Amino acid sequence: MAIEIKAPQFPESVADGTVAAWHKKVGDKVNRDEVLADIETDKVVLEVVAPADGVLAQIVKAEGESVLSLETLAIFETGTAGLTLPASSAPVAEPAPSLAATVAASASADLAPAVRKAVAENQLDAGQISGTGRGGRITKQDVVNHLTTPAAAPAPAAAPAAAPLSLAVGERVEKRVPMTRLRAKVAERLLQASQNTAMLTTFNEVNMKPIMDMRKAYGERFEKRHGVRLGFMSFFVKAAVEALKRFPAVNASIDGNDIVYHGYHDVGVAVSSDRGLVVPIVRDAERMNLAEIEKNILDYGKKAKDGKLGLEDITGGTFTISNGGVFGSLMSTPLLNPPQTAILGMHKIQERPMAVNGQVVILPMMYLAMSYDHRLIDGKEAVSFLVTIKDLIEDPALLLLDL
Repeated sequence: MAIEIKAPQFPESVADGTVAAWHKKVGDKVNRDEVLADIETDKVVLEVVAPADGVLAQIVKAEGESVLSLETLAIFETGTAGLTLPASSAPVAEPAPSLAATVAASASADLAPAVRKAVAENQLDAGQISGTGRGGRITKQDVVNHLTTPAAAPAPAAAPAAAPLSLAVGERVEKRVPMTRLRAKVAERLLQASQNTAMLTTFNEVNMKPIMDMRKAYGERFEKRHGVRLGFMSFFVKAAVEALKRFPAVNASIDGNDIVYHGYHDVGVAVSSDRGLVVPIVRDAERMNLAEIEKNILDYGKKAKDGKLGLEDITGGTFTISNGGVFGSLMSTPLLNPPQTAILGMHKIQERPMAVNGQVVILPMMYLAMSYDHRLIDGKEAVSFLVTIKDLIEDPALLLLDL
């Protein structure tokens, strides 16, 4: 029985998507729940899976085409019996080993049609190309990158073939690729934040030694008890929640001429993925202990790495924490994530000489940065908020005793 394969239901905030890749060709036999295609939206990549065992009969939306919510992507024939393809689509026997056969032998991975064509045209061995797609799959951009790498060169062939890019010594090679939907959306939102908000940033520094001593003393027991490592981020999430309770405006948002005060604390934690920066939401963080926060963050990190984040994982949020320190950043000015009115930036922990009770002491210090929308949050309120986080981190007992 022939059925239509449709795009997923997009939320109201997502207008459309793009067919990022087809993992199956017309005529391929497919098992139930096997991935057929990837749909890239402004926020995440959504997988389209087979509803049953069967055969992919027809592809309606090719790679690179835009698709609307619930729009037909392909025609699928259910059942174990295969389809009889037109004679014109059957492979033609070659009298001698051909380039296509060589490529087919070397490309044991499941290549998309556009990728397979690029590999064949440039006489490449797919096994020598590093794949950056989902599950290590090779993308068309991977082929372009391979060609522009000095160590990469087309494989020897019996007949000369024109290379798409000149790799002569001293050649000034350029390449132009379209932005991914995620990168374009990030660019749009960052521009919106800089143009439509009265953004200011206040800075402070925090002594990380108390937290580091606590992790050293109890980290092993914590991991055995809860099955997750005790990190720094859970302390900052707890400290941020406590500070947000004391300064409700920092947890609010602006909607036109209205101020929306949120009675809950959904904290976004910026996570780096292969597609760019995404901000999954730790929802109702005020109800969680340190272990639950760590488990949420770990789960989101794995989802981001595997491209499994759903739209519900990254939608909403009342406050954001970004940690540029994991990449070595010593100081930065984080940009707001509208409609939120504040964001906290963590940075690299670095030992510095500090004056303590008239003595110079070497301490592990971290610079903190808080950007805020001055239309809603006054400077005094912003500085007090950041000092509250500093105080809670430097004396973690305050968090435990609710002081």
